[in-house]
Amino acid sequence: MSATTRRAGTAAEGRRGKGDDTVLGDKKLSLTHLVREPGRAGRTAPPLLLLLHGIGSNEDDLFGLAPYLDERFLIVSARAPVALPYGGYGWFQIEFTPRGMIADVEQARKSLSILPGFVDELVETYGPDRRRVYLAGFSQGAMMSLALVLTRPEKIAAVAAMSGRLPGQVLELEPDREALSGKPVLVTHGLYDPVLPIDDGRAVRDYLASLPVALTYREYPMQHEVSVESLRDVTRWLTKALDARPGDSREE
Repeated sequence: MSATTRRAGTAAEGRRGKGDDTVLGDKKLSLTHLVREPGRAGRTAPPLLLLLHGIGSNEDDLFGLAPYLDERFLIVSARAPVALPYGGYGWFQIEFTPRGMIADVEQARKSLSILPGFVDELVETYGPDRRRVYLAGFSQGAMMSLALVLTRPEKIAAVAAMSGRLPGQVLELEPDREALSGKPVLVTHGLYDPVLPIDDGRAVRDYLASLPVALTYREYPMQHEVSVESLRDVTRWLTKALDARPGDSREE
């Protein structure tokens, strides 16, 4: 699903025309993607923020949020690898049945297996600091973001999971509690979400609360979307997480 906002802008607004800092990513990498260069150069390699969209969408969707995010980030918005028969892309296909929503678990595991290597490719290609790789995902992208940090916590500095659910079927091993200790994780969810009900968000909260992560959980009077209020909180949280990491100076 797409991440809609009431004031956050669109992907088209995120592209400021010829000569701006938005470029189509290197086509040789594992996933098609868009790139926003950092707003100002620092004395160290920039932090990377990887955006993962929801099912039926594409790399343009969350990229529309780029103008509202900390300018120190090198932002990459990735296209999920599964082309859907009804249009758009997903990290895995889902089927709605009388018994509820059924996910293609094998596709989900395959997509998850691509992401660690894709992060390595981004570091090699664009030169961000591999110690400062952040994730922000919406809906199915939130599920993949959580799955990646829980299975490969050494790759990820912090995660913002927006309107997702627990990727339990994808987690084959018990998470490494020591590696997750103190890892910042933000979970946001809409009280009136008709796609992934609020109980899904609360289940994520309860599961993460059993792990030694630094969890922030927030609910909003919204549906399956990114509202102005939730985007503001995500933006502030990411900046705070960025400031807490060594080597994150605001100096020119």
